[in-house]
Amino acid sequence: MKALLVVAHGSRRAASNDEVRALCERLQKEAGAEFSLVRAGFLDLAEPSIPEGVAQCVRRGAGQVVVLPYFLSAGRHVSEDIPAEVEKARAAHPHVAIRLAPYLGAAPEISGLLLALAADSGEGDGSSG
Repeated sequence: MKALLVVAHGSRRAASNDEVRALCERLQKEAGAEFSLVRAGFLDLAEPSIPEGVAQCVRRGAGQVVVLPYFLSAGRHVSEDIPAEVEKARAAHPHVAIRLAPYLGAAPEISGLLLALAADSGEGDGSSG
């Protein structure tokens, strides 16, 4: 079974973490046969951590886990911290194929998505600009 672990930073604000979990629920519904399981993991301030998120996927039967950083830019978290956490998970589960996907902001489709969001923002909302 193949699992997707969407990794966000994590927040002290529970509602922000719940947004990530809700996104994962939507992704689960849309994943079809590509991913049998979609879960959220967090780098900091929320649970589960990345290694624990991978462990949860493995306990549910995943033989492959794709870790997708839900980050817009390649700062230290994307370039250093997340890969280090993924290495911990790989060491704990050497029998599982754990792959680190490119971070969200690196996706070529992001520019089209941003333009679509801006175009859909509507006019006459009272803001100047």
